[in-house]
Amino acid sequence: MNPQRVAVVQAGSTLFDTPHTLDRMQLLCEEAQRQGAQLVVFPEAYIGGYPKGLDFGARVGTRSPAGREDFLRYFSSSITVPGPETLRIGGFAAEMNAHLVTGVIERDGSTLYCTALMFGPDGSLLGKHRKLMPTASERLIWGFGDGSTLPVLDTPLGKLGAVICWENYMPALRLALYAKGIQLYCAPTVDDREMWQSSMRHIAAEGRCFVLSAVQFLTRADCPEHYDCIQGDAPETVLIRGGSVIVGPLGEVLAGPVYGREAVLTADIDLDDTIRGKYDLDVAGHYARPEVFTLTVNEKPL
Repeated sequence: MNPQRVAVVQAGSTLFDTPHTLDRMQLLCEEAQRQGAQLVVFPEAYIGGYPKGLDFGARVGTRSPAGREDFLRYFSSSITVPGPETLRIGGFAAEMNAHLVTGVIERDGSTLYCTALMFGPDGSLLGKHRKLMPTASERLIWGFGDGSTLPVLDTPLGKLGAVICWENYMPALRLALYAKGIQLYCAPTVDDREMWQSSMRHIAAEGRCFVLSAVQFLTRADCPEHYDCIQGDAPETVLIRGGSVIVGPLGEVLAGPVYGREAVLTADIDLDDTIRGKYDLDVAGHYARPEVFTLTVNEKPL
């Protein structure tokens, strides 16, 4: 057994204030370092923010001037990849001497993407994944990723990749990563529903991998004064309640879920458990039936 410690961070952004969010991230990384984490996963859209409850002034056939101002604020809090913010995040990884995965809102030209970034313990940006399929109103503010950013990185900790929020409900996407041998399956999200827990356990058991799901904990107090969200204006109003969890390759919960507060959750894992699990189920190997089913993945930039 060669145990290693992994962590998921449950925290919210300071919405529309990326410098302050980075300051908060640094403190959370310091806490993860104190707990000895070798891999640290932050939630979806942590840098740049998840604007829960905003409608950006959109109705079928119309957009409002106020909604355009909201988009301008959101665009201004996004980051370029690579860029000065990724250099700072890489510095956090180097300080921890740990791998780090975090959700960001990436700006490319005038389009925004919901992206997961992966950093090495030397601070280098190892790879990124752009969310393939924004859900519902997310499509108003985020572009669509493509197959060119579906990496599974071969790291000293194991084979590492990320799938963002409801992408986890795309069976073909999951199978594409299983076929690449993913062992450390990072699932940054803002989905705080009870059903999410069942999904994470299912994916861990299906892929015989460790699933690390980091969920935001966001309150109205994390948002600016002029923030017209549907949930109301009381500072204590919870917009995203958390639910971060770490699951082992047989679907067993190793840490969490935690609701209603910030948290850094850790678990000690043995990567050999992914092989022990595939003894009786390898959906990309002996359980695959390739003479019946074929998966084709277009990994060209589009």
